Amino acid sequence: MTRELLDLMGIDKERLVLEWVSSAEGGRFAEVVTSFTQKIKDLGKNPLGVAA
Repeated sequence: MTRELLDLMGIDKERLVLEWVSSAEGGRFAEVVTSFTQKIKDLGKNPLGVAA
């Protein structure tokens, strides 16, 4: 449902990611955050022009 709301607002659905990471998976957490950060950088500036 959140992805549908983002679409209605004109925000790319790719700007939302949900990952389940255990507190015991520090390495995996770092990989997920690094990957998502790069993805957001590749997508470019927020189309609404506000910081998210």
